[in-house]
Amino acid sequence: MRSISTAVVATLAAGVLAGVLPTSPSMSEVERSGTLSLKQVRNPNFVRNGPIQLARTYYKYGVPLPDDLRAAVARIRASADKRSTGSAETNPETHDVEYLTPVSIGTPGQVLNLDFDTGSSDLWVFSSETAKSDVGGQTIYDPSKSSTSQKLQGYSWQISYGDGSSSSGDVYTDTVIIGGLAVPSQAVEVAKKVSSEFTSDPNNDGLLGLGFSSINTVEPVAQKTFFDNANTSLDAHVFTADLKAGAPGHYNFGYIDPSAYTGNVTYVPVDNSGGFWAWTCSGYAIGSGSLKSTTFQGIADTGTSLLLLPSSVVSAYYGQVSGAKYDGTQGGYTLPCDQSVPDFVFSVGNGSAMISVPGDYIKYAPTGSSGKTCFGGIQGNTGIGFSIYGDVALKAAFVVFDGANQRLGWAPKPLPSST
Repeated sequence: MRSISTAVVATLAAGVLAGVLPTSPSMSEVERSGTLSLKQVRNPNFVRNGPIQLARTYYKYGVPLPDDLRAAVARIRASADKRSTGSAETNPETHDVEYLTPVSIGTPGQVLNLDFDTGSSDLWVFSSETAKSDVGGQTIYDPSKSSTSQKLQGYSWQISYGDGSSSSGDVYTDTVIIGGLAVPSQAVEVAKKVSSEFTSDPNNDGLLGLGFSSINTVEPVAQKTFFDNANTSLDAHVFTADLKAGAPGHYNFGYIDPSAYTGNVTYVPVDNSGGFWAWTCSGYAIGSGSLKSTTFQGIADTGTSLLLLPSSVVSAYYGQVSGAKYDGTQGGYTLPCDQSVPDFVFSVGNGSAMISVPGDYIKYAPTGSSGKTCFGGIQGNTGIGFSIYGDVALKAAFVVFDGANQRLGWAPKPLPSST
């Protein structure tokens, strides 16, 4: 469902000594040792569905679904079961973005498109060991074809996400390369079983977790994430997420690109006790309204689609949207698709930075073929215990994940038109 100014440090050495993160003043420096830049790929076949995405978040954090949301999901799944796979793939609600990044695994490299997820910490892939009935067109990793693969005998993993989707299997180590940055002996979790939710997405070959290594699910010994293992090779233990609406975005590792944002990066401390990039928001505003000072903790999660907030904040927002209502048949708030709606603004730090989520981003998905009513991109976090800044919020900002200093950085950026 995630301060200092942006002044460029005179030299890398001086920056390291000063504890300031390096920046990259030119694209040519993206290729230099210790940094990397990679473009994400939009999945045009991903079908946006509001209730399913909201349910995914509840499941991801182990929270039971509210009765009305559970009923809505059941109706959607029952309807989907009546349609052929081909019909689902051409559903007219295909408007969302799913960012997939090419990752090379093994020697020679086997390239898979993985979903980067800051809300989990496992790198798992479809594989030659995945049950054939569970593979639906995905590219698979075959450790037997890699000269650098090594099986970790007696090791296993099992993880669940979002809408109850899950995967499990055994573990190898192998060389993993992202954007030219190689990490040898990275734990690669090879799927033996995957749930139907993963099978039905032929473009997604697995996930790459970018949460904290403490929540990695491998047993008997948890494994480090790619980000943590890459630490010794990076100019700085940092990566940035620059997601965009309806267009390819970037993840950069080891440096901060000053051309990707405007103004300053504002940093806030991270509480990683739960394994997530958790931080505390200091207030919010609706449209051009005044800032309401209030604090609530949330996490920056590239693996969640929606923005989940305290119920009081959600009701205040939709109270300013004509025609918006809580719809029990959808299990969440809905609003008119053809109506202009206010931006949602949240405060970072002590009000020193304001991130504005465009109203168009909050019209997440049509709830039916008429296209008149949309499922809201902002929903309540009831029962979860914290807010979740998913892609609806993240694509409105340039976000810095600073592992060295345990902090998150937020900066505004030029925004393309939404889909």
